[in-house]
Amino acid sequence: VVHQVRIRVHDLRQRLDLNRPLHEQYLSWVGRLMRLDFGESLVQNTPIGDEIVRRLPVTLELAILTLLISLALAIPSGIISAIRQDTWADYLLRIVSVGGLAMPVFWTGSLLILVLVLFFRWMPAIGYINFFESPWANLQQMVLPALALGYFYAAIVSRMTRSQMLEVLRQDYVRTAWAKGLKERVVVLRHALKNAALPVITISAFQFGNLLGGTVIVESLFALPGIGRALVASIETRDFPMFQAMMILLAFWFLLINLIVDILYGWLDPRIRYG
Repeated sequence: VVHQVRIRVHDLRQRLDLNRPLHEQYLSWVGRLMRLDFGESLVQNTPIGDEIVRRLPVTLELAILTLLISLALAIPSGIISAIRQDTWADYLLRIVSVGGLAMPVFWTGSLLILVLVLFFRWMPAIGYINFFESPWANLQQMVLPALALGYFYAAIVSRMTRSQMLEVLRQDYVRTAWAKGLKERVVVLRHALKNAALPVITISAFQFGNLLGGTVIVESLFALPGIGRALVASIETRDFPMFQAMMILLAFWFLLINLIVDILYGWLDPRIRYG
């Protein structure tokens, strides 16, 4: 038995190039990484690149839907809460925002499923259906996890939007716009919101970056084969090549998001572009 174990360990070291010097291992790994070759999974014995290609569209679709839902909920509620400060609408929206921060995502997702089953007699599909195979079935499946995540992230963005709008609405140029007799919609959307959008974009982009690896709870709850589930599975099974590839993917994702945010900064505020 000991001899068989030694043979298996020797074969594994050869397969992973662990019998070579450390600098050669590192240079070989960097060379494969430049070719987008992440190696093979220790557990599944399949190319990691194929696994990423299969799982990444699922998480990207969930992240995009979550971002759209959170922005659609957060920005109008933050604006209304700011321009109607200390009214019943402001208090109500702030309570809803605090509720979104207080409730865990897995509890919100479970509550959505429970409400649909008990009151509407409808059970969402379990598993994953590709969007190009059946768009309607895919959206039916993705809307619930996106709502669960979107409500949580919308609470954060809504509070940020409210605080920034309150600060901008007290500026002199906004008072000048009011004094000129401009309509409320023009003052709020054209003059106030655009100048209050930079911190909102920053926190929204940070959340979008987190969604690539932070959807594991929702993906597990709704049986979605995304990046988050693969990351946790690689930790549980000690699939180090898979875990390494996922972390590199997350790092590249954050770099890409930061680049897009910097470009948006220049578009929203010309002072940044000319500085």
